Amino acid sequence: MADPNNAIEAQAVMHHQYFLGLQLMVASTKGPDIVGDWMFRLFRRQHEEKFLSSFEKLGLSDLPPAVASAKYHVLSNAMGGVSVEYMAESDTKAWVRFRYPRWMYDGATICGIPVQASRGFLRGWYAQNGVSLGNPRLGFVCVSEDMTGQFGLCGYFREFDHDLTEDERLQFAPDETPPPYKAEDQPVPPDSQWSEERLAKANRNYAMEYIRNGMQALVSVIGAEEAGALATRAARLIGLQTYQHLAGMVGGRDGDAADAAQFLSTMFTGMGDTCVTETMSPRSAATLRQSGLRIVRGLDDTARDALLAPWIELWRGALSSYRIRKEVDVTRDGDSLLWTIRDIV
Repeated sequence: MADPNNAIEAQAVMHHQYFLGLQLMVASTKGPDIVGDWMFRLFRRQHEEKFLSSFEKLGLSDLPPAVASAKYHVLSNAMGGVSVEYMAESDTKAWVRFRYPRWMYDGATICGIPVQASRGFLRGWYAQNGVSLGNPRLGFVCVSEDMTGQFGLCGYFREFDHDLTEDERLQFAPDETPPPYKAEDQPVPPDSQWSEERLAKANRNYAMEYIRNGMQALVSVIGAEEAGALATRAARLIGLQTYQHLAGMVGGRDGDAADAAQFLSTMFTGMGDTCVTETMSPRSAATLRQSGLRIVRGLDDTARDALLAPWIELWRGALSSYRIRKEVDVTRDGDSLLWTIRDIV
């Protein structure tokens, strides 16, 4: 019997790849400034939703602001499988250095992302830490970026001796270098009892949140119609490109409609959704009812509608990768999707 964590991990892979593909799609069709604005809005949204709510849970409330901010980014990224290192210089100056490969720009993706995307990310989240913590003297200084050919993303949180203006909250100092790494200084979460399943779900949710929030942020930048068109095209391509890898993870079979329905059922169960399948006779047709729809859970109607249609194309794309071509119809029924799959023969 296949490990149920495999489907959870496969969902993390699918949504991670979708986020990468959508970044490249936006960067290549809309240009550097648009992708930079998008990343700023996405990470400001993520910051406002996640930063303070998880700060206390990570046991950081009693630490100096610069140290707490640096440790937060190490711990929170680790929950999503992202490697970041921490180096303290003093109570008012604490460093973070991302290790590679960068999750955000995995593989060759890093060569297609403009530096404006990274700066939007820094402005949207890192430069906002002092504001959220009620400390107007706290800012972030970036000493190295990856897209510029330096030694990778690295910088420090610093508590200055004066209140910072909005433009001063993110600064650049390319001549500075970080202090040495010390393994014994690396922060660990207060609750170290993370099971394999809990970690797998954290990675999955981490990737899914970028798509959930990313789509809303993209709509705010270029409008619902254009955002939907780009997200749909990216989804179809990522589904096509990723199916074989996912099938290998979950034991999927490149066969008839019944096999395709089983693949979807396994994958959607990895999201925590409930699936009921029915195979028709012969096996060239099958139906699947997917209930729960974690991908849009908690979203308002507008955000739900903007995300769900492109997201469905991820799975249409995956089934298009089958040797036997498929016809796939999807209808909404309240909080469920009804998938009807037929072999084209």
